[in-house]
Amino acid sequence: MSNRTIGLDDTLYRYLLDVSLREDPLLAELRSQTAAMPEANYQIAPEQGQFMAFLARATGARRYLEIGTFTGYSALVVALALPADGEVVACDLSREWTDIARSFWRRAGVAERIRLELRPALETLADLRQRGEDGRFDLAFIDADKSAYPEYYEQCLALLRPGGIVMVDNTLWSGAVADPADHSADTEAIRAFNRQLQQDERIDLSLVPIGDGLTLARKRPGTGSR
Repeated sequence: MSNRTIGLDDTLYRYLLDVSLREDPLLAELRSQTAAMPEANYQIAPEQGQFMAFLARATGARRYLEIGTFTGYSALVVALALPADGEVVACDLSREWTDIARSFWRRAGVAERIRLELRPALETLADLRQRGEDGRFDLAFIDADKSAYPEYYEQCLALLRPGGIVMVDNTLWSGAVADPADHSADTEAIRAFNRQLQQDERIDLSLVPIGDGLTLARKRPGTGSR
């Protein structure tokens, strides 16, 4: 028993993966290929991907919205968890990174379910809302520029159905959010965002210490966007 979350040293982390990770071979290959890139730290952890897929299945999600796709691991792991008629809208700016993503999506047989938008995500979100998509998504994931988290969050919350979940990555920021000496722009942005969500009565909230911190915000029925 423990009255607080335990820490994971390397030995315990390897044990966690050994007894719980069920990673599709294509996902493992994509993760390995991404690990050789200079931007490898943008990749989510495999246990986080599995947790996101678990949430997709547990909530019966059919439509998934993603802000920040990188080489496509998160989009692929969720797409594989969606039903055959599921749909993913993935937002990114990099053709180089998402060309890798597309190749793995095709090999996994889910490319037709994923609509990739290569432009600023706020433009895509605005277009979705203008087309009457508010309340029509089940699950969203935000993993992009930290200063824009509040804007992404508001737009995603509007696009989610009541009971839908926004997942927000990097909200523990490698521990920097708890370091009073760290006043970098990204750290301050995440601190402010975390406080904003803690006070937001439109959602149920949980910050899960998985990966680099994954915040879950469930949209309460009867609430709207600001």
